[in-house]
Formats: sequence, C-alpha cells, structure tokens
Amino acid sequence: MSLKTDKRAKDILRLLLRQGKASVDDLTAALGTSPASIRRDLTRLEEQGLVHRTHGGAMLAGAGEAVYKPFRFDASFQVREDRFAAEKQRIARAAAALVQENETIGFAAGTTTTLVARQLLHRKNLRVLTNAVNIGMELSSSAKLETTLTGGNLRWAGAFSLVGPTAIESLAVVVMDRLFLSVTGVDAERGATIIQAEEAAVFRAMVRQTRQVVVVADSSKMGLVSPAVICPPQEIDLLITDDGISEEAAGAFAASGVRVLIV
Repeated sequence: MSLKTDKRAKDILRLLLRQGKASVDDLTAALGTSPASIRRDLTRLEEQGLVHRTHGGAMLAGAGEAVYKPFRFDASFQVREDRFAAEKQRIARAAAALVQENETIGFAAGTTTTLVARQLLHRKNLRVLTNAVNIGMELSSSAKLETTLTGGNLRWAGAFSLVGPTAIESLAVVVMDRLFLSVTGVDAERGATIIQAEEAAVFRAMVRQTRQVVVVADSSKMGLVSPAVICPPQEIDLLITDDGISEEAAGAFAASGVRVLIV
C-alpha cells in the first residue's frame, strides 16, 4: 500500500469514527478523490476487519455493538501488527507460556507485546502493569486479571504509549516478576532500542523494576539500532524471536550473554 493510499485509508477511518457511517459520495467529496479509489480503499479496510460495507457506502466495524472492540479504527497500529503476523503470533505464544499463576507481569507498549497480552486474557490470578492504553483496555474485560496502567501522557497517534514523569514515578513502587519488551531494534552490541526517547525512559524504568527482561521481537528487528536505548544486552535475560534470525546473529547474542529462544 502506498503512503498516499495509507493516508487516505486513515482519513476514511477517522471520518467513520466521527460519523459512524458514510456513503461513497460523501467520502469522495470529503477526501477529494474518485469513487473508484474510495471503493478500493473500503474493500481493503473491510478485509482487515475495520469497516463493514453497506449499500452505497460503509460503516465502522463494531458500530452499534455493546462489546468494546479496542482501537479497530487505528489503521497505523493495524498495519504494524500485520507485519510478520505469523512470526509474531508464534513469539507471543512462546512468551505467554513463561507466565506462571500469581506473577506480576509488565508489558511495555508495542504490537508484539499486545499479542502476548492477548494470550493471557483467559488466565487467572495475574497482576498486569502496562504503559499501553490498548493493552489495559483489552485485558480489562477479564475479571480474573488485575490490570494497572502507569498513567502519563499520550504523545503519538497510534502508539497508545503512556510516557512522561507520571509514568516513570508510578513504576518506582512496584516490582515485576517479568517484563515483556517490544522494540524497534535489538543488537548484540547496543542492546534494545526504540525511536522515541521519552518512551525509552519509561521502558528503562520498567527494566529497573523487574526480575526478568524478555524482549519479544521478530527477526526483522535483529541487528537494528534505533536512536533511543532501552537497555544494554547484559540486561536482557531472554530474547524470543522467529526462525528468520541468522546463525551469526543468534551466536552474537549468546556471546553477549543473552539467551535466545527461536520459535
């Protein structure tokens, strides 16, 4: 999907979020494009489960339903979630299998950590702490989980990540058994990194307050280094990734003291 098409799809979803439904003619006029382009966009969005096509238009998926369906309208999150989807699902299942009853689990914001959290939805007697609004909302539907949000500021559309002093200060009074980290890059020399410095500061506070750091990252993230450091490799206890990781990369992590689980 081109950047222009992706932007138009987001604009359609925002308009449907405000109005609930719209005709092709309405969308054509609002976005200044052709009916054929709008119809193609609606077809793609319907395939992603984000909209329902109606006679002559579309409505937001889930509109009018009593059950809350978190953030279906956020195309950017959906796009990131769909990258390496099968690999991320395998990683999520392996990560969730580590969690034991009565543990306190931390989730840093991210698409892969969201998938891990979903694996815990039907578990019981777990305490969950996260700076991710979407994870908090998804897990709130379970009465068997005790879910706490850090608080803080929402700075970036589609990230759902709470950052700032409030988020950092709230973490000083908890100890987690294990923390699941999503990253934009993980390197055997530089460690775990992400793009935003403010988000990295919150993640570093989470790392300080946990007994085990588990990085969950598909193989496309291996060897990448983003501007903001979360933690050096020496602080990563376990890296869970898919079988696309090279032998060289896996060996480099092992040499840095990082245990690697390939799924």
